[in-house]
Amino acid sequence: MTTQITVPTLGESVTEATIAKWFKNVGDAVKVDEPIVELETDKVTVEVPAPAAGVLTEIVAAAGATVEVGAVLGSIGAGSGAAAAPAAKPAAAAPAAAPAPAAAPAPAAAPTGASAFPAAAKLAADIGVNPVAIAGSGKGGRVTKGDVLAAAAAPAAAAPKAPSGPRAKAELEDRVAMTRLRRTIANRLKEAQNTAAMLTTFNEVDMTALFAVRNQYKDQFEKRHGTKLGFMSFFVKACISALKDWPAVNAEIDGTDLVYKKYYDIGVAVGTPQGLVVPVVRDADKLSFAGVEQAIAGLGKKARDGKLSMEDMTGGTFTISNGGVYGSLMSTPILNAPQSGILGMHKVQQRPMVMPDGKIEARPMMYLALSYDHRIIDGREAVSFLVRVKECIEDPQRILLDM
Repeated sequence: MTTQITVPTLGESVTEATIAKWFKNVGDAVKVDEPIVELETDKVTVEVPAPAAGVLTEIVAAAGATVEVGAVLGSIGAGSGAAAAPAAKPAAAAPAAAPAPAAAPAPAAAPTGASAFPAAAKLAADIGVNPVAIAGSGKGGRVTKGDVLAAAAAPAAAAPKAPSGPRAKAELEDRVAMTRLRRTIANRLKEAQNTAAMLTTFNEVDMTALFAVRNQYKDQFEKRHGTKLGFMSFFVKACISALKDWPAVNAEIDGTDLVYKKYYDIGVAVGTPQGLVVPVVRDADKLSFAGVEQAIAGLGKKARDGKLSMEDMTGGTFTISNGGVYGSLMSTPILNAPQSGILGMHKVQQRPMVMPDGKIEARPMMYLALSYDHRIIDGREAVSFLVRVKECIEDPQRILLDM
């Protein structure tokens, strides 16, 4: 009896994925629910478990292939591995034995009207690409989202190739294909720049009071709650306070409507080896400081382990990014569409500051940056939002007293 391995449902609006790698080879024994292949979507990496125990007898889609939800990836047959391996070899060799010219006409037909998958057609319409002019790599020559993204990026990629002939030092270069996640990050950031009227305003915050609170309570906090007391929980709470005062920063544009959100799902940007991801702390306004720190720690671990789910990544209303952990002194963060605001935290550095009494003191200072969509948020609202965050950080009791 043969059991097919298929692409599972990957989440709302996700219709296809790229095969990142196979954990097993044809002829290998597999156990039921054992991870057998890893898929990479636009947002997360998903491990597909073996639906049955037996032997991997066939791999239909190799690493790097784009597959749709429900597509067959391979097959598992009965056996323990050793006996079934020889029989599985013809299936594995079949793609190589098939004459290439037989399959070649399908992609070539795309420019003359091959259809696009629905998700690819929608993406093409959103970014202004004509799917009819794209050579499809999907089944039957159909255009996939990956084809659309590649076509959209082609003009930018073509610019450096203006000089004809071989590259000067090609032997000293490594050329690797962009992962689906990296392509998605690139296109979404560029889409945010092309779509939003993006502007950044800056301020600086004195971290003296926050350092004092943290140093006083960090040991007791960790013993009581089992998690460290960091700066991020204070900034999350400060941002929520400011979002309540300036609701436009927590809004988004939907067609011709402005959607003002009365809930606070705060995205926290996390750097991983695969790229930048933004898991979301749900209903952060209802969490204690310990709850926020525990949520961030848990999401950070899942991000580093590649275990984030679609639910972890979607639906944020506002984002906080901390380039300071890498030493950044100042930056202009790019919006996480469709959100209208993102706060950039930066490196804390001792700087001479003139105090109210005229004395000069060395203070631990951090630059803050708020990038915002000027279509929704006026300059007065953006500046006032950032001042509100500054006030809450410089006087943390304001957060506790809701002042």
